[in-house]
Formats: sequence, C-alpha cells, structure tokens
Amino acid sequence: MAGPSTSTDYGQLLEGSTERMTDRLRFRAGVRRAAVLLCVALAAGCAAKKNTIPTNITQPDRYLLDKGNEALKKKQWTNAREYFRQVVDNYPQSPLRPDAKLGIGDTYLGEGSSEALVTGANEFREFLTFYPTNSKADIAQFRLALCHQKQMRAAERDQTETRESLKEFQVFFDRFPNSPLMPEVRMRWREARDRLSMASYRVGFHYYRSRWYPGAVDRFKEILKDDPEYSGRDAVYFYLADSLAKADKKAEAVPYFERLLSEFAQSEFVEDAKKRLQALNAQ
Repeated sequence: MAGPSTSTDYGQLLEGSTERMTDRLRFRAGVRRAAVLLCVALAAGCAAKKNTIPTNITQPDRYLLDKGNEALKKKQWTNAREYFRQVVDNYPQSPLRPDAKLGIGDTYLGEGSSEALVTGANEFREFLTFYPTNSKADIAQFRLALCHQKQMRAAERDQTETRESLKEFQVFFDRFPNSPLMPEVRMRWREARDRLSMASYRVGFHYYRSRWYPGAVDRFKEILKDDPEYSGRDAVYFYLADSLAKADKKAEAVPYFERLLSEFAQSEFVEDAKKRLQALNAQ
C-alpha cells in the first residue's frame, strides 16, 4: 500500500511545482509587457509635450516656425522638420507657410544622405511650384541645385547628377539675374562645371596614354570649346599640344604650348612645355 501513496504524493508535488513555474513565467511576461507599455506611454507623453503649443501663445504658427529654426541651427533635423511640418499642415492660410516649406527642404539638405537629398530636392521643387514669385524663390532654386551637386560622383563615375546640378544652376541664372546669391551660385556652378570637364579630361588622358592621339586631340579640343574657363585647362593645353606634336601636327601644337606659358606661369607643366616648345621651334 505504501507504493501507490508515495507515487501519488510525488505526482502532486510535481504538478504543484509546474504550476508555480508557470505562474512565475506569466508574472515575468506581465512585467515585461508593462515595462514596454510604460516606455510607449512615456515616449508619447514626451512627444505630446514637445509638440504642444503653450496656451498663452497668440501666434502659434510663428512659435512653431521659431522652434523649427532653433532646432535647425542645432542640426536637429528631425525635430526641426516636425515643427515646420506643423505649420505647413495645420496653418494653410499662414503667411509663414512658405518659410516653413523652405525649412523642411533645408532639414533634408542639412541631413545630407542620398535619400534625404532626393527628398529635399522634391521639397524645393514643390516650393517653386507653389510659390514661384515668393521673395525666397531664388534661395529655393539655389538649394535645389545644391541637392544635386551634393550627389555628384567622382570624375571617373557617372555624371548624371553633375548635369542635373548644372541645369538647375542655369535656371537660377535665367530667373534670378539680380539675386544677391549670384556670386556664391557662380562659384558653385564652376565647381560642377569643372567636375564635368574633368570627366572628359580623364577620357582624353586615357587616349593619350594609350597613344591614340587623334582621340585625345578630339576630346581635349572638345573641353576647350565647351568650357573655355575650365580651371584645369593648363593640363589640357599641354597634353593637347603634345598629342598634336606626336601626331605630326607640330605647327598646330605650338600655339597651345604658348597659351599654357602665357596663362599659367605657375603651372606644373611649365618647364616641360618650355622644353617641348624649344624643340619644336628648333625643328
């Protein structure tokens, strides 16, 4: 009789232990769920507090715009964007709405990632569509061009974004010839144009090193025709002249060596150009 009684007690003990373990697991799971819900509630409360406009504010759109500009200066891109977005979405009649729309684009431009720059370009395009005569339309056009310029690739790579930036810079030149931004825009345009010319120069230099001089000559001449102010044209002059000389067109080579010496007295190519020019003149 002792055996069955002992077996029953052991089974009851095992069952009780399992129930207690299950209760503990349920309790821990409940604690974790409560912690998660508390975090969510706190985050929502903080967000609500951040986005809440004080009751004594008489110009809420101005308040939100100022808060957005403050966050923008601190490079708090997401916070600034939220403030600007509230003005755009909630105050359609506000005279500050264009400034907020421009601010949204600025947050993406400041953020600087590839995805952000694409979105920023769209924001500036929308600004120009909705507010084409706004006093800050020139700023929007300039920053639209910058969104493309910041995506330019190295001279050896695809130059689609370089061409897009140049197109938007040209729109700026055509629409806003009297803008105070013009000096900076021209400087930025030159940077983009140099990148495009450098891409062509790399092709011409490849032909030069491969000793296919007719191809090099065509490419170098194309650069001088399309971009006569190219910052690196001293190299173009030198390799164009040398290509012509090696292609038995020595008379055509001389003027390019001379232009190099007259326009770029401090160029790294000056000494070699002098030697080659002396040799050509001697012949």
